[in-house]
Amino acid sequence: MVLANGSSLQVLASLKTFTSDFGLASFQATPERSLMRADLTDKLRSHAGQASLGVLMTVADYVTSDPALVACRPDWTATQDLSLHSAGPLTEGPIVVDSKLVRIGKKTIIVSADVYDGHGRTDLRELAEAIDSGSGPTLAARGLVTFARIPRSAAGDADSYTPDQWIGTLREHPTQAVEGTIYSRLGMRVIDASAGVLELDLTPFVVNQIGTIMGGAQALLVESAAQAMRPELVATDMQMHYLSQVRTGPARSYGTVIRDASDHAVLSIQLVDASADDRLLALATVTLHRPLLTQPNRPE
Repeated sequence: MVLANGSSLQVLASLKTFTSDFGLASFQATPERSLMRADLTDKLRSHAGQASLGVLMTVADYVTSDPALVACRPDWTATQDLSLHSAGPLTEGPIVVDSKLVRIGKKTIIVSADVYDGHGRTDLRELAEAIDSGSGPTLAARGLVTFARIPRSAAGDADSYTPDQWIGTLREHPTQAVEGTIYSRLGMRVIDASAGVLELDLTPFVVNQIGTIMGGAQALLVESAAQAMRPELVATDMQMHYLSQVRTGPARSYGTVIRDASDHAVLSIQLVDASADDRLLALATVTLHRPLLTQPNRPE
């Protein structure tokens, strides 16, 4: 995760990850609510011209962790389930995700995530007010995230990430240029496109604080596997179940078709740790639709 306070900011600013050019900013409005904004550049769009589903999953995973961490302190969290269902393509930007604590239990924490098209508005305080009044931003997707409570000692540098101290604060996250589209920058290898077999290495570029591949990067692997199987469609909805951590990598995807229709498809994608006896990492269901807009010249 990105740290954004004090000396730790300078340390992490030198660690480039696949999200370093998202232009992230966050606002911890209350202990139970956090908003995040991300720039929608061409690099973060799908081949259909809208915000990549994997990018939306990544931002949702980031911001929902803040109210979860506030609620469960001194424990830490690990994403267990992450779902996002489209209400329409997000095309203008910025990407805005409004997260709210739903439930806290002894073992799990549930946080909602509403994704909006900000339509050029960037002030998160103003966006929060506009969302509350039902004016301005357009709802693009709705999701839910379940976190497992884990010992704080499981996360590296956890004591520097303190969202409970950021209530009412706007934070700009460190930004660095990253080469390539959201798909090409990850260095995913296509082994068998028709079967959705792709690989993603475990590297510092995609690793999180507990040492596994970030949930958003795994979602991008799932999206890419589904797109490889049905390249004429665009991924719009995803439900991810994270089952175990990547120990050695690469993470490898395998896809199967649940349904093929004239205007959409539903695919099942599983991720395994290819160098650890195909240990099951995650199960996902992806729905793809025919795009409402096309961008034939957009880089892959």
